[in-house]
Amino acid sequence: AVDSAPGRRRPPSRLRDQVLPRCPVHQTSCERATSVVTIHTSQKYLDLLTFVRTLGAEGLFLFSSLDTDHDLYLSPEEFKPIAEKLTGITPPVDYEEEVAHDPNGETLTLEAKMQPLLLDSMTKSKDGFLGVSHSSLGGLRSWKSPVVPSSTFSASQFRVFLPPKNKVEVGDTWWVIPSELNIFTGYLPNNRYHPPSPKGKEVLIHSLLSMFHPRPFIKSRFAPQGAVACIRASNDFYYDIVFRIHAEFQLNDVPDFPFWFTPGQFTGNIVLSKDASHVRHFHLYVPNDRSLNVDMEWLYGASESSNMEVDIGYLPQMELQSTGPSTPSIIMDEEGNVIDSRDGGGGEPIQFVFEDIHWTSELSRQEAARRLDVTFYPFKKVSYLPFSEAFKRAEAENKLVHSILLWGITPQHCSGRTLRETVLESSPVLALLNQSFISSWSLVRELENMQANEHNHELSEKARLHLENYNFPVEMMVALPNGTIVHHINANFFLDQTAMKPEEEGATFSFSGGFEDPSTSTYIGFLKEGLEKAKEYLAQ
Repeated sequence: AVDSAPGRRRPPSRLRDQVLPRCPVHQTSCERATSVVTIHTSQKYLDLLTFVRTLGAEGLFLFSSLDTDHDLYLSPEEFKPIAEKLTGITPPVDYEEEVAHDPNGETLTLEAKMQPLLLDSMTKSKDGFLGVSHSSLGGLRSWKSPVVPSSTFSASQFRVFLPPKNKVEVGDTWWVIPSELNIFTGYLPNNRYHPPSPKGKEVLIHSLLSMFHPRPFIKSRFAPQGAVACIRASNDFYYDIVFRIHAEFQLNDVPDFPFWFTPGQFTGNIVLSKDASHVRHFHLYVPNDRSLNVDMEWLYGASESSNMEVDIGYLPQMELQSTGPSTPSIIMDEEGNVIDSRDGGGGEPIQFVFEDIHWTSELSRQEAARRLDVTFYPFKKVSYLPFSEAFKRAEAENKLVHSILLWGITPQHCSGRTLRETVLESSPVLALLNQSFISSWSLVRELENMQANEHNHELSEKARLHLENYNFPVEMMVALPNGTIVHHINANFFLDQTAMKPEEEGATFSFSGGFEDPSTSTYIGFLKEGLEKAKEYLAQ
């Protein structure tokens, strides 16, 4: 589905690019399986032996990875990840009833700021955009500023960010706009110009993003899709809610072919009263703390099967900020007279004074962001550290580094998506990664910059070793704390191999009998082989 180098590609078409994980894991050691379960009593030991006889070591390892409280019983909550994977269905979100906006309620003014994408940050800029038609980049080149620099909203419109009734504790996360993508639906079409009409809670998000560009798609084509929120802090009257949105823009219009502009994410926070009558603060932005933060894809034809060009780039600024707290447009004086607060009845705007907010319970912004991350990406139940930090942690904890190096941002390449949505979030892989590895997720461009850094030779050498072993689009590696690569495999090769049936003649990988997921068992095998090869290096 993806060519061997950055450039033109066709959208993923094979079912294997939407692999459904199937359950047990290839495992050969009973000791490895039983190590997950703590045996407190002789009765529990007998129960464990019964489990081994019934399920085998492989089945017990899977069961134990789901049995988070180690009581040898799977509650509905513990079984939930498997149920969602097998059915592709997540429980419905508890939507609140729509509340009519108060025409006399408070209003909030937002200002939009944007600096256009740096064209020289794109890979294609290195050869002067050779072979890229001028019309393809027309929408990108002409998009210099927000289409709506300032807009006023009703404070009550921001009710969409309030938590549902069963998510009112600090740290709780929920879907504001649920993802409609799963292993069965695949991805949404590329050959579109105009977004569908927003509905429900999508309406406000669409209005906000329309301040930047007239064609935002609230439902992105690929996962991750939707919007998630988390209560960062609260008191009796207010919430501070952190949110994350995955959406994209269509920059071209007919007769030019579609051009998709996909920021890595939109994030921000809102401080609002629990009845949504007052908004103290609102901020939405595209993070710009990494060297690349936007994926771009454009078609060279009008059909879904047309060739597609891909690139990445850096967007310095895209943000919405409230100019101040929301204020009532109409107030009454001491005598009951109605006054327009904008002119105060005497030519000068009325100045409002707001009390300070003191939180009775709160999380750090980083912890709230981590919870949003895990909600979108269950595989991040394992922490993926920045490249340099991962090697420091591995040395301190005497572990290996499980490193994933990819070309794109989101990643939207089918191989990266498939890994992220299947094998990397499977419970057995998560258990082994937590036990024996420190994980890192890096971009090629970031490591190229590290390699060129003459002031940190040690980090430069680690980056060089990774880049030497990298093949487009995604490479998975196992490294020693000193940066030596002991094992690696390309994502496309990995998916090709795990797509084979075990009985096929000439299949590279073999599988033990029983009902199991080839991709999960093979990835477990890859990690374990890395552990064995590391012993050989350390013994030299």
